[in-house]
Amino acid sequence: MSEVPKLNASSLKIVAYTDGACAPNPGPGGWGVVLQAFRGSKMIRESELCGGSPQTTNNQMELTAAIQALEALKRPTSITVTTDSEYLRNGITRWIAKWKRNGWLTASDKSVKNRELWQCLDAATAKHDVEWRWVKGHAESAGNNRADKLAQEGIKQYAAKPI
Repeated sequence: MSEVPKLNASSLKIVAYTDGACAPNPGPGGWGVVLQAFRGSKMIRESELCGGSPQTTNNQMELTAAIQALEALKRPTSITVTTDSEYLRNGITRWIAKWKRNGWLTASDKSVKNRELWQCLDAATAKHDVEWRWVKGHAESAGNNRADKLAQEGIKQYAAKPI
């Protein structure tokens, strides 16, 4: 009987599709994540995550989805996080370094919105080798469309029930 080979983390490619939604904004919100692990071009594992909040904003749910994707990883990993949120991608790749240097103040000396979530995302990102990729929402990305559906599911538990 041959031994089952152990997964070598360096040979895996992890992709996360993340999305957040709110209806209305602000209001009940949801987040969704599709996590995929590849060895070469073959997907070897896939999982879906979703959740929500009774009172939130779309941007908070976008951040939460990315945090949940990164925190789902059990060990330091190389991962591509795909999002349709320019706020998320620009915030983590361009703005966050200045915010941290400026004591979490914007260029106009105002407190950074969603600071606690940005700090959580910063901590989660520090544990991994993260590539951030932007895709147009509700377009040709099957992974992003699935993450959107999961975010919509996250909203349902908090959406107003008809009387």
